[in-house]
Amino acid sequence: MSGHSKWSSIKHKKAAKDAKRGKIFTKLIKEISVAARMGGADPSANPRLRTAIAAAKSQSMPNDNIDRAVKKGAGATEGEMYQEVTYEGYGPAGMAVILEALTENRNRTVADLRNIFSKNGGNLGESNCVKWMFDRVGQVRVGAEGVAEDQVFEVALEAGASDVAAEEDAFLVTTPVESLEDTRARLEAAGFKVAEAEISLIPQNTVQLTGNDAARALRLLEALEDHDDVQRVSANFEIDDEELSRLSA
Repeated sequence: MSGHSKWSSIKHKKAAKDAKRGKIFTKLIKEISVAARMGGADPSANPRLRTAIAAAKSQSMPNDNIDRAVKKGAGATEGEMYQEVTYEGYGPAGMAVILEALTENRNRTVADLRNIFSKNGGNLGESNCVKWMFDRVGQVRVGAEGVAEDQVFEVALEAGASDVAAEEDAFLVTTPVESLEDTRARLEAAGFKVAEAEISLIPQNTVQLTGNDAARALRLLEALEDHDDVQRVSANFEIDDEELSRLSA
């Protein structure tokens, strides 16, 4: 399983276990606000906003919260103006890490992230130091309950998807970025439950982690994911399932 998919799977299990709903809502509200500011408040004409709202609804965010975030982003209400920033760095054993963040204070955010990297065996790098190692794709996660992989594959293939991978409780459909919205819409129209649809960074090559390096890498990624300004974390690592189970015990 590739680095992004591996971390995505770990992250989803952790979110379900910890139920950090407040922190999840904070990140989603930021994304909705920025999407509305950049592309307008009409979801039908703003694919990024449409995706953000769908993600919020999948987490059972109340409609009032969603509406306030849209109005805030569109300028109808006052509040912080978030900036999109990408940070890059290295973790244990040279693992490449990319962070996509939304912040109203770049100096504070970069200081926080540099500290997190330093405490967990990594270091924050310069712009473009690792981005070249990743491909930007669209990914749609479909609930697997009562669903056969070939059913998902058939619909996804017609929509232009490049891959369908089975996870523990879902199917992960990978598609070109420009086909993400059409793929999501076709899967939903076919009756599949779409849990998530987002633009992701997939590593071209991965670093195999074991022992202490694996433990430190997971601690680093979890700490980065837990930061309020970090929206998405991507990394190019592999950990054997047996070792991952041991580290998660």
